[in-house]
Amino acid sequence: MNGPAEMLAADKASNALGIEPVELRDGYALLRMTVTELMINGHGIAHGGYVFLLADTAFACACNRAGSVTVAATAEIDFIKPAHEGDELVAEAVERTRFGRSGIYDITVRRGTEIVAEFRGRSRTLRS
Repeated sequence: MNGPAEMLAADKASNALGIEPVELRDGYALLRMTVTELMINGHGIAHGGYVFLLADTAFACACNRAGSVTVAATAEIDFIKPAHEGDELVAEAVERTRFGRSGIYDITVRRGTEIVAEFRGRSRTLRS
């Protein structure tokens, strides 16, 4: 596999939602997505699944390097504040540690300076 930019370009789910890279490098990713009308749940706020997907995509971009295939082993999210239609969300993924074929990553989803969600992912490299 190529690097995270190529992986993201081939990601049909993320592309369908308009997720765009802002910055990609080994162990780090910054992505953005605008909440659309189709992402709104029955309470009139962004469905948590879309916020999770944005964070998970940033996680994938941060943990994959050129020549490797790395997937999520586990992930969890804490929803802090609701997002609304028209909000531009930014997900920042930061590698905390890599050990053997595993890694731990923290992803913060923000609307401007407000934190919308905190996500932690644990990765597993399948092959290099």
